[in-house]
This record gives sequence, C-alpha cells and structure tokens, in this order.
Amino acid sequence: MRNNGREREKKNIRAKEQKFKEFQDNIGIHFDSDKLLKQAFTHSSYVNEHRRKPHEDNERLEFLGDAVLELTVSQFLYKKYPMMSEGELTKLRAAVVCEPSLVAFANELSFGELVLLGKGEEMTGGRTRPALLADVFEAFIGALYLDKGIETVTTFLEEIVFPKINDGAFSHVMDFKSQLQELVQRDGAGSLEYRIMKEIGPAHSREFESRVFLNGQELGTGTGRSKKEAEQHAAQMALEKLKSHMEANMETDDK
Repeated sequence: MRNNGREREKKNIRAKEQKFKEFQDNIGIHFDSDKLLKQAFTHSSYVNEHRRKPHEDNERLEFLGDAVLELTVSQFLYKKYPMMSEGELTKLRAAVVCEPSLVAFANELSFGELVLLGKGEEMTGGRTRPALLADVFEAFIGALYLDKGIETVTTFLEEIVFPKINDGAFSHVMDFKSQLQELVQRDGAGSLEYRIMKEIGPAHSREFESRVFLNGQELGTGTGRSKKEAEQHAAQMALEKLKSHMEANMETDDK
C-alpha cells in the first residue's frame, strides 16, 4: 500500500512537471529557475503538508509582484494617458490591479490548474478561490521579475493586461469628459458642446450616438446605452485625436 502511495505521488509530480512545461510554452517564456517558477504557485498549505521536503510558499513573491505590477501598470498608464490627472491615474490603476481583475488574468492563463495546494485547501475549493488566484498572479509577476527582469514582465503584460486597457475594459472608472474639459481649459481653446445625434432601438434597448464639438468643429463621435456613456466615448475619441495632433506638432518642432 505504501509503495502504491509513492507511485501515485511520483505520477502526480510528473503530471505537474508537464503542466509547468506546457504553461511556459504557451506564454512563450521559459524560466531559468524552475524552483522560482514553482514557488510562485506554491500555497502555504502545501508547504505545511510537505515538511520533509524543503518548499517555500509564494507569499514573499506575492509581496514583490504587487510592487512590480503597480510600477509597470503605472508606467503604461502614464505614457498612454498624458492628459489624465494623478487622481484619475490612481483610480484607473486601482481598477487594473484589484482582486477581480487579477483573478480574470489568472483564469485566462489557467493558473488554478498549476497551484500546489494542501489537501485541506484543495477539498474546500482553494483552486478557484479568488483571493488565492489573485495572490498567485502577483507571485508569478514577482518570480518573473527576479528570473527575467522588468522588460520581460512588461512584455508579458503587453500580451495579457495592457490590451484590455486599450480595449476599454476599465473605461467605467475613467472620466474622459473631465479630461477633455481640463485640456481645453488649460489651452484656452474655447468651449465644448455635446449633441445627441441619434437614438436607435426600443426603449428597453436604446442606443445613443453623441458628438462633441469644440467651437463648432466636430472632435469625436461615440455610442452607448445611455447618453452619458455615448458622451464619454465621444470625449475619448476627441482626446485621442488631440493627442495625435499634439504628437504630430512635437515631431514637426523637433525637425
């Protein structure tokens, strides 16, 4: 019976090894330190149940990964939204690195399948527990930073996190109208006006189209399920247009 238990454990270890290999193949990043990679996915409950073999849990890596994640996301947001105030940048960053967001990133990469858990934690659904998955994502970022450096972390986030910001997944915490208003007031460019141009569909599924004008000149168009949402999207387009215009002027001045 004891031999059967050992064989089962060896089989489980081989299966885990294969999963870690496939995971690295999938993300296109191969760790120099297998120990560091596995530590990122090692929960304290696993360490407590395997005291005969030295294992380190992922809590220290989680601490480091939290800081690395805040830095890299902050840098991305700082560059992407030059008109955004400190307060708005802070609010947006908080939405990107909050627990539900980290859980979504972890689930996208099937992190739950890789976590090393104690039997008790496994039986109580630890593999799908949001707090645990969020911690593992931060620990993985910490391990990746130690193994490969900040540039590889940024490359990884460019595949998993940053596209979601670009696609507007966190636009619910962004006030584009305020950003546009501040920009226009700062430059003394004139006054803004929002107009609802269309209302499409039945009352229970209405879609609005809004346009924003600066001194009568159209700057952006947006649609949404409410007038407010449509205006926010119009302001977002206007900001992108003004940003491109400013960058083009800077390039001309440099020449």
